[in-house]
Amino acid sequence: MDKRNLLWKVNRTEQIADCRIFSVHRHFATPPGKAEDHDFYTLRPYNWVNVIPITEDGDVILIRQYRHGLHAVTLEVPGGMVDSHETESILAADRELLEETGYVAEKTIFLGRNHPNPAIQGNYCDSFLAKNVRKIQEPQFDTTEDIDLEIVPYKKIPSLIASGEISHALVIVAFYYLEMYEKSLV
Repeated sequence: MDKRNLLWKVNRTEQIADCRIFSVHRHFATPPGKAEDHDFYTLRPYNWVNVIPITEDGDVILIRQYRHGLHAVTLEVPGGMVDSHETESILAADRELLEETGYVAEKTIFLGRNHPNPAIQGNYCDSFLAKNVRKIQEPQFDTTEDIDLEIVPYKKIPSLIASGEISHALVIVAFYYLEMYEKSLV
């Protein structure tokens, strides 16, 4: 296989918008072997985490919340942004689990990292398994969160994905990582 340099030369970047949870940037870049600049726009969101919380009885704690991009309520796992002071994404995973559900994990296990949309974003989303979760408090939502909890048997997850009830791509990826993790234990 012929391996050629596919790396573009970024000649200039400017921030054109600060949208609180992400910024928008314009890049002027030249493809390999070419002289002409092209402009591209990217988003710079924070890094993200999501957490699959499973109880000792094998139930999954899911959340329902309104999503502005769809103007609809979705069924997901807890998750959110990695705050700037959190030196490891596992800290954000444990924090988001507690804030959104009121549950804590006996053990939190890293499952995998993905890049949600590398065509226009440079952030990552780390997925975690929260084992043997138990409720210790009521959820502590951010001012923009309004979440309902839904507890479902783990064995029901594939049918929720197949039916489109769970449609969030990063949640589906997290369950894929969990499946690969479980296979590695055999």
